[in-house]
Amino acid sequence: MKNITLDVTKAVQFLAEGTVKAYEPKVREAQDALEKGTCPGNDFLGWLHLPSSITPAFLDEIQACADVLRENCEAVVVAGIGGSYLGARAVIEALSNSFAWLVGDKKNPTILFAGNNIGEDYLSELTEYLKNKKFGVINISKSGTTTETALTFRLLKKQCEEQRGKEEAKKVIVAVTDAKKGAARAAADKEGYKTFVIPDNVGGRFSVLTPVGLLPIACAGFDIRQLVAGAADMEKACGSDVAYEENPAAVYAAVRNGLYEQAGKKIEIMVNYQPKLHFMSEWWKQLYGESEGKDNKGIFPASCDFTTDLHSMGQWIQQGERTIYETVISVEKPNRELLFPNDEENLDGLNFLAGKRVDEVNKMAELGTRLAHVDGGVPNIRISVPELNEYYIGQLIYFFEKACGISGNILGVNPFNQPGVEAYKKNMFALLDKPGYEAESKAIKERLANEK
Repeated sequence: MKNITLDVTKAVQFLAEGTVKAYEPKVREAQDALEKGTCPGNDFLGWLHLPSSITPAFLDEIQACADVLRENCEAVVVAGIGGSYLGARAVIEALSNSFAWLVGDKKNPTILFAGNNIGEDYLSELTEYLKNKKFGVINISKSGTTTETALTFRLLKKQCEEQRGKEEAKKVIVAVTDAKKGAARAAADKEGYKTFVIPDNVGGRFSVLTPVGLLPIACAGFDIRQLVAGAADMEKACGSDVAYEENPAAVYAAVRNGLYEQAGKKIEIMVNYQPKLHFMSEWWKQLYGESEGKDNKGIFPASCDFTTDLHSMGQWIQQGERTIYETVISVEKPNRELLFPNDEENLDGLNFLAGKRVDEVNKMAELGTRLAHVDGGVPNIRISVPELNEYYIGQLIYFFEKACGISGNILGVNPFNQPGVEAYKKNMFALLDKPGYEAESKAIKERLANEK
């Protein structure tokens, strides 16, 4: 099978000649630091060789649990936030019928996502939707105390037990959590839920190929064996023994750092021309934003769905501040075929497209836009994906993860921590008078009083 491919020709033209080659020593040093575990955050490198280490027996266990949920549930709610849901949602949305939620899918349960916000209307409407439905829950939380997820799980656990009975609920509530400690582990052991472990050495945003992502994806009816196979093949293609120019993760990391450091490109826009990839961009934004955005450094990750967003963002991208570049994910072959029809009256003037596949029109929109944006001073990187299936999505996931590890090391930050996200939590807990935050509560209330 083919691999996804990388084209940087429309990006390197914005760099001095030889820039990408000049990054080779930095890239090799970054790769070596990952392989030898000498980089900052080296206790979170479990993702590095995860695909090749996953056994058939482990996948069988995941699939067996998913089958129990599939056989006993009309809907499965995935409760998690950040890396605990974005990877699974990215894969499921990329592979699902775009209107499955509307037309229904008799073969597979509806997969819903919650625990990623504190919206009272959202949660109320979710519980209303689940009334009189046979539903299950996959609770994904290492600690079990993450506010958004814990709040949601408490609501769902109560409702599931009330609707299905406590014994039946045990069969359809699964915990993906820490091996030994934390509130979620304690609750799962007490209630007798089936559990899977989030490895200690894999951070949330790198966890899609652990049970965090694999279980929901299997519940949705997709082939997790092919997903892992694609990731394992990309692991080889991005290995430290691969020639620098032939390693897509190495080249992507080099080019984006070159654009950042030498061309003043501070914003990377992840672009797709396939609406099914919207949540792949959301997953990518967390992966790179949380990995690189620290120490007052880092490329800001943004995303657009084209051609849709060309009608809202196209003007800014074409002629706004020249601090941006684009990375385009291009799907070579759609899974369906639809021809543009002829119309005798031709009032819209589109008969020149009659008989063409819709995808041909889309591809010309992609090519025309890339050329226009390059002419407008926007470097373009292109990632070509042969088709949307589990195998190539697995490749795409590992490619981005490996490039992220390399890129963060080149940047000189710890790509595997996220100290900044604790600041808002501290303030929130202080404002809510959480026990143990008495001093912080007093200080923040005095601050707010003085600001009035």
